[in-house]
Amino acid sequence: MKSLPRWLFALALLVSLVAGAQKATDRRKAVRDPLLSVGPDPWVEYKDGFYYYMNTTGTNLTVWKTTDMGELRTSPKKIVWTPPPSGPYSHEIWAPEIHFVKGKWYIYFAADEGTNQSHRIFVVENGNADPLAGEWQVKGKVADPADKWAIDPSVFEDQDTWYVIWSGWEGDENGTQGIYIARLSNPWTIEGKRTRISTPEYPWEKVGDVDPKILPGNPPHIDVNEGPEVLKHGERIFLTYSASACWTDYYSLGMLTAVSGSNLLDATSWKKSPKPVFQQSPKAGAYATGHNSFFKSPDGRDWILYHANSAPRQGCGQHRSPRAQPFTWKPDGTPEFGQPIPIGTPIPWTTGALPERGVG
Repeated sequence: MKSLPRWLFALALLVSLVAGAQKATDRRKAVRDPLLSVGPDPWVEYKDGFYYYMNTTGTNLTVWKTTDMGELRTSPKKIVWTPPPSGPYSHEIWAPEIHFVKGKWYIYFAADEGTNQSHRIFVVENGNADPLAGEWQVKGKVADPADKWAIDPSVFEDQDTWYVIWSGWEGDENGTQGIYIARLSNPWTIEGKRTRISTPEYPWEKVGDVDPKILPGNPPHIDVNEGPEVLKHGERIFLTYSASACWTDYYSLGMLTAVSGSNLLDATSWKKSPKPVFQQSPKAGAYATGHNSFFKSPDGRDWILYHANSAPRQGCGQHRSPRAQPFTWKPDGTPEFGQPIPIGTPIPWTTGALPERGVG
């Protein structure tokens, strides 16, 4: 048999390589859950063409930087801040969130001095345009006059006013965690008193029996509302939160709704949905679904980012992995989060640039 001319062989090889590269590109341009093997309390912020992702590591503040959430595993990351060996923010670094506020980067997180009773909210600041560069400085504790136990901070803006929301105790004893809100006078200072806008009241918010072998020193039952996150759409503000204890498979998302421009420091401005808006799906390999955040993909779709376990009774430790999927809006203007998508399902991802900030 006569052999192919060298130029034709080279052309065929080039076509094959291009086709292979295109297939590889096509595979990359999809989101497959989980995004990382481990990553509780996932959070993402979009700025200038990049997604900045964080999750709880427990020991430091680590930021991932990517243009494609489907490529988070291979994206660059950096430990941007490590706590001192002792002091009020030296241990148990939980639920960090990176936000771009008034021209600077801020990371809000919860930490303690070595005992859970001392957990409070702290913030660090970086004036560099790239949060993986520059230097992060501790601005201090973010606390209202009551200064009670506090975790899971987030911030949002409405009508040119910034607010901080978190999960906390009403008094000094564990047993019930509620959702609190306060106004910020600047990114690190609370102005005035806090307002509790949610406390566990429905049965699906009160699954929280404590195994003393796993969590010694705690009450036998804990009711939980935690992980508050804001989603704005039209004239309404939706605040999702995680309900029931994270060590149960029934950890799920509840939702409060308020009108933009209303008195957000008045608890009556917030209306609670009577049923969970997102919960476990054994067939999808998603248990204890919770502690979410939101973002947009370049094609304008809204996404929910959350953590879940892949098997039952795995608790709230290092089995929790970050997962993401698109969601839609109902005719009445409320979000439809649907059900968790099974692990490994490819979800198309498009490239391009997004307008700054905003979901919904």
